[in-house]
Amino acid sequence: MSTGQLFSRTTQALFYNYKQLLFNACLISISFAVLIPGRETPSVAGIINPGAEGFQKLFFGQEEIAIPVHSTAAASSMSALKQPTIRVVAIIAEGIQAGAFKIGDTAGTIDNIVQCKLYRPGSVGFVSKSGGMSNEMYNTIARVTDGIYEGIAIGGDVFPVSTLSDHILRFNNIPRVKMMVILGELGGQDEYSLVESLKQGKVNKPVVAWVSGTCARLFKSEVQFGHAGAKSGGEMESAQAKNQALKEAGAVVPTSYEVLEAVIKETFDKLVDEGKIRPIKEFKPPQIPEDLNSAIKSGKVRAPTHIISTISDDRGEEPCYAGVPMSSIVEQGFGDVISLLWFKRSLLRYCTKFIEICIMLCADHGPCVSGAHNTIVTAKAGKDIVSSLVSGLLTIGPRFGGAIDDAARYFKDAYDRGLTPYEFVEGMKKKGIRVPGIGHRIKRGDNRDKRVELLQLFARTNFPSVKYMEYAVQVETYTLKG
Repeated sequence: MSTGQLFSRTTQALFYNYKQLLFNACLISISFAVLIPGRETPSVAGIINPGAEGFQKLFFGQEEIAIPVHSTAAASSMSALKQPTIRVVAIIAEGIQAGAFKIGDTAGTIDNIVQCKLYRPGSVGFVSKSGGMSNEMYNTIARVTDGIYEGIAIGGDVFPVSTLSDHILRFNNIPRVKMMVILGELGGQDEYSLVESLKQGKVNKPVVAWVSGTCARLFKSEVQFGHAGAKSGGEMESAQAKNQALKEAGAVVPTSYEVLEAVIKETFDKLVDEGKIRPIKEFKPPQIPEDLNSAIKSGKVRAPTHIISTISDDRGEEPCYAGVPMSSIVEQGFGDVISLLWFKRSLLRYCTKFIEICIMLCADHGPCVSGAHNTIVTAKAGKDIVSSLVSGLLTIGPRFGGAIDDAARYFKDAYDRGLTPYEFVEGMKKKGIRVPGIGHRIKRGDNRDKRVELLQLFARTNFPSVKYMEYAVQVETYTLKG
């Protein structure tokens, strides 16, 4: 165990694995380095991600940098361990040296890091068994002191890599650390090594200590409190016994966790009054540039679009059709989806049902129509499926497929202009224009198209108005006369 300072402003780390949690920790670690005056190198030297190799682009302030990615963990780790400049290998990566370096998720977001004044060193050495409670204590310590110099979470394992006493003795040898705060917990006997160090006079700086888990006595049976080691194995391992032993050895121990903050403040203020701590000159840390995506999401910036789509949008958390989230339409029929894509709004159910019927009836025209015939011929010639499909689609025009569109346009225009079926048909003759949708080679008055009959029946039964359809029927009737 090192007897002095672990990190500096030039310390760098290797991140093992690159899943989302560690990726976020990596980003925060690099962003934290930007807050530190005089820090010129990023805090992450490389990423070990089995199965991947190359580089990962990340931002170091305004500068975009390339972090090397190594695929083999064992070889990379052994190579790193042989480097004489590497002094510490963190197994449970939770720690921070204010104004120098941080590992793991400790201290939380950049906002919390700034609020806890971790961008510059303070006078307090802090060690805890809990990573989560460390974040709370960084905030607490920053409120009533000039902040931490270094904070370490050793974890709540039954057999930790380092002990509370290891770090308190190390802090005691660092001149800039003027007082120490520890946060232990019930279970195990780690705290007693610190008790012995205090009794032997190895620590000559104030130690404020609290062992959590005093509520364990309220339970009738033994309870596991989260960490593997947080399980009282007898009276000696209880929080009450440890707190009492620490107090008797000379540590400053509050009567409860609620007054821990006040005790820390009182101890710090006494050191200030004695002239052992001089007030730190505060400064405003550099502003961390915000990523464009998060800035847009929070409404802080706006960017013009290069392509505008009024139909679908997949930029948010889930794709939208005409502004309607995908999750809200997956339980509906495909006619509802088409209504959003084609008409850009949700139609009534009888309308979407009509769309579904149209698709079902017209899904396959059979092999005799022009488009299908061209597709078959192209496929027989050995072309790929896309080429075969395109050859059929390109056949669509006014005489095939497109006749439906033209019929709708012509019939609506004639009805809106008040033309009788006679005036409409005769007018089209004079212009030399065939009436679209009229004159099928197979389907005639005596051999009616069953698909048309089904669609007409549904429309007359469900639609409040079918005036254009009835007008088309009248045009058909007129053309069948004579």
